[in-house]
Amino acid sequence: MQVPEKLPHTSVKFQVDHLPLWVGRQSEDCKMGLRIHFVVDPHGWCCMGLIVFVWLYNFFLIPKIILFPHYEEGHIPGVLIIIFYGIAIFCLVALVRASITDPGRLPENPKIPHGEREFWELCNKCNLLRPKRSHHCSRCGHCVRRMDHHCPWINNCVGEDNHWLFLQLCFYTELLACYGLMFSFCHYYYFLPLKKRNVDLFVVRHELAIMRLAAFMGITMLVGITGLFYTQLIGIITDTTSIEKMSNCCEEISRPRKPWQQTFSEVFGTRWKILWFIPFRQRQPLRVPYHFANHV
Repeated sequence: MQVPEKLPHTSVKFQVDHLPLWVGRQSEDCKMGLRIHFVVDPHGWCCMGLIVFVWLYNFFLIPKIILFPHYEEGHIPGVLIIIFYGIAIFCLVALVRASITDPGRLPENPKIPHGEREFWELCNKCNLLRPKRSHHCSRCGHCVRRMDHHCPWINNCVGEDNHWLFLQLCFYTELLACYGLMFSFCHYYYFLPLKKRNVDLFVVRHELAIMRLAAFMGITMLVGITGLFYTQLIGIITDTTSIEKMSNCCEEISRPRKPWQQTFSEVFGTRWKILWFIPFRQRQPLRVPYHFANHV
């Protein structure tokens, strides 16, 4: 490993096996097509750490207390356990990828096609050219293409290149919260009482306190994510970012309305709706015509 060298904007570059990793307030294209964006922000670390704690709490304790005991006694089918772990893994992958994916940071010397110069403008904070609808994030210290907002819960901006991952994170977090609350309710009010219980286990002795905390976290996450997810969906349908809504940008809001299928296809980078729910793939920029087939 080479000795790290200091770079502007508190970035640090490490060279490991010829694969550069950029850590700090900037990110660069890496060899082998890997691009990692990591924001040095203690406040964001705390927020993201809290989200990871809630995920781990539910990922390990709900199956231990509810799913596996009821499955062993024949109260629920095994497919429900598989669905729970599937949702949880998709949620974690979306969280990690939304956090480390470059949201669309603009390079210092962008190459502007001759026919698109009229769609670019000068940022009054970093004095760099940027496409219209870009925004300068004061916390990250650079401009982001089609930036929606800076989210401390993922410790990253939500922009053109990771907006689709943020939507998946909201969706799977809401599913996971609903799934956990549903089984917590069924455990006490619907399922038959468990016959085989090892009272020597810590989770069994303190089951009521553990499940109360899980229910509190689940309700809190469900209420918060539902409002956020709703505003995100409305923004995509109207083709308006959160920053544009807050700034009351009349020029942008008054532009022609696109069909909802086109706006979602542009955000997710594909017309295939089934791929909108897969966080493991690579997104490719999609430019579709204004009028396109209804089967998209």
